[in-house]
Amino acid sequence: MKKSILITGCSSGIGYDAAHTLHKRGWRVFATCRQEADCARLRAEGLESFQLDYSDEPSIATAVKETLSRTGGKLDALFNNGAYAIPGATEDLPRDALRAIFEVNLFGQFDLIAQLLPAMRPAGRVVNCSSVLGISALRMRGAYCATKFAMEAMTDALRYENYQTGLKFISIQPGPIPTKIRSNSIPHFERWIDWKASAQRAVYEKKLIPRLYSDDNGPDRFELPCSAVTDKLIHALEAKNPKPRYMVTKATYITEFMRRALPKRLLDHIYAGL
Repeated sequence: MKKSILITGCSSGIGYDAAHTLHKRGWRVFATCRQEADCARLRAEGLESFQLDYSDEPSIATAVKETLSRTGGKLDALFNNGAYAIPGATEDLPRDALRAIFEVNLFGQFDLIAQLLPAMRPAGRVVNCSSVLGISALRMRGAYCATKFAMEAMTDALRYENYQTGLKFISIQPGPIPTKIRSNSIPHFERWIDWKASAQRAVYEKKLIPRLYSDDNGPDRFELPCSAVTDKLIHALEAKNPKPRYMVTKATYITEFMRRALPKRLLDHIYAGL
């Protein structure tokens, strides 16, 4: 019997690479996307694909039902990958903006986990795609960082709560990876952030907006391809004793080292200038 996995956010980037790679490795992959057009494209590429939108509770329930109907009520693994960002100063984030991003980046993901866990016992694996920004926050990224810090905490809690079982709860922490998260964040920025009225307007004009809208930012010197995340995902899914966390890219390793080794005031000085 093939092992089965549900992956979210498969329209592009990390989820797309993971879905195709695991499919080629013999996994039965349920590659979900928010938009039906993307699901149709993935089905044409040979994957099983249907809709799942973290912000829509009925969509999550329908996707769970569809998954379990195809597997006879069991599932071996879940890879929570979908997420988005709202660039902007923390003081400029309206309450509704925070509600919206937490619905997708946290609440929907852990709702999906809770609904699937009965089908994953006694020995399933849940892998959550966190971020280097779940280790250390950066300015103008407060909303996204907050969701990833919360994801790290809840993933740890699940691991502790199920420590004596065969269930595994794992976090992957990518650094810079060439995905569409920057371009996909533009509509959210334009919807929520009134930057012209902000006390931080000069920062928006000098740094955030030129980078956000540029088509030629160039590769990050620490950047790795999406396949680097998939490589860690494979180990998390197939190793007998997977690690609780997998860091991806030198940026993540450096950030973790700095967090542990440097005085907080020095870290504040470094991060305030980024």
